[in-house]
Amino acid sequence: MIWDTLKLSLLVVSIATILIGLIGTAFGFLLARRTFRGKDILDAVLTLPMILPPTVTGYYLILILGKRGLLGRPLYDLTGWSITFTWQAAVIAATVIALPLMIKSARAAIESVNVEYEVASRIMGKSEWETFLRITLPLAGRGLLAGIVLSFARAFGEFGATLMIAGNIPGKTQTMTVGIWEAMVSGEDERAKWLALILTCISVTVVYLTNRLTRSNKSN
Repeated sequence: MIWDTLKLSLLVVSIATILIGLIGTAFGFLLARRTFRGKDILDAVLTLPMILPPTVTGYYLILILGKRGLLGRPLYDLTGWSITFTWQAAVIAATVIALPLMIKSARAAIESVNVEYEVASRIMGKSEWETFLRITLPLAGRGLLAGIVLSFARAFGEFGATLMIAGNIPGKTQTMTVGIWEAMVSGEDERAKWLALILTCISVTVVYLTNRLTRSNKSN
């Protein structure tokens, strides 16, 4: 049971972290390097999951993705499939909850890059995409890596929104945090202890290795 829960959590968090890294970096760049009407509103909306209680975020996800939701109803009518109470729903919950951390980190990291380097690259004939890949991304790398790690840890510890939209189905949607909650409620103290210990060890290991990596990059 513990192994199944761990495997599912690692699958959910791995996919969520990839999505968070890509989407968060894109939005971070947009907010750092673009000026447009509604920028502050977009920033506020993207930050909401970090401020709202996770259960409230989960409720909004149900309104959007549930069988009778804004996007969930057309999907269900078309395919007969609903994303709620699936492991994919757990991925979405983890992504939405942790995404603001990545966006904030990415924006700060990209804003710290001297714009003159990017201008010089474009003057030399490089496209904006090439400039981003060769100049902006490497110079902002440590900040982006820090954002990914923080997002990974937050996604790994996500509970409220996951329980709301994915539920608690052992072997299918039960992540480690949900498993800890269920074990405590059902009086399985030993199982809860081991799940909590494994979760803590993984989180500490990831942060430790990343700190070592960032220090190594800085010294080089």
